[in-house]
Amino acid sequence: MGSLPHETLGERVTGELRELLISGKLAPGEKLSLRRVAEALGVSMMPVREAVSRLAADQALEVLPGRAVRVPVLTLAQFRELTRIRLVVEGYAAEEAAKVATVAQIDAVKRHEAAFRAAASADPPDSAAAVAANRHLHFALYEAAGMPLLVEMIGRLWLKVGPILNLDMRHEPRRLDGGSAVVAHEALIAALRGRDPAAARVALVEDIRAAADHIERTARLAE
Repeated sequence: MGSLPHETLGERVTGELRELLISGKLAPGEKLSLRRVAEALGVSMMPVREAVSRLAADQALEVLPGRAVRVPVLTLAQFRELTRIRLVVEGYAAEEAAKVATVAQIDAVKRHEAAFRAAASADPPDSAAAVAANRHLHFALYEAAGMPLLVEMIGRLWLKVGPILNLDMRHEPRRLDGGSAVVAHEALIAALRGRDPAAARVALVEDIRAAADHIERTARLAE
């Protein structure tokens, strides 16, 4: 994280922390040192506390007794509920994107798909690059739907699910090569190019569902 300019510090720190959560660079249960965050960003404690308050209001961070701050640990029930919501909301975004995406937007999704595939098939797999490419692919798709409020809604969902979703990719990178995500992404690109909303939804839903099923089998989520 680089040093930040001094205007709108609260919003900028919030943006930095949101990015860390959505991209999975903070793991479930990980505690944050507000002082370290402030030092890394070159700001005082006040905008960091402001950012934490905003993210705690979104339930993306937890403030524990003694003012400690950590990334929430999802229960199995919470994870399943988030997955069900994502299937509906993100599936709808994929459907809309297939209707209106420009050639340039489809090409952008394709570039991220190619980056994901390259990272997944590397020896050893480049899990950090795969995580980044997967995130960029999904949000390029959602932004192509042309519905900013929908993208904002999806961003809030990823604040909660991003840490565990991307932790799974980082801890088991070898399952990426030739796995369900690669197949689903290829189907998604084909659906976008074919202007097939139903097929785009099916591909996106399969991508989310396969990842969620794997996490349920391996992540030992609390009952």
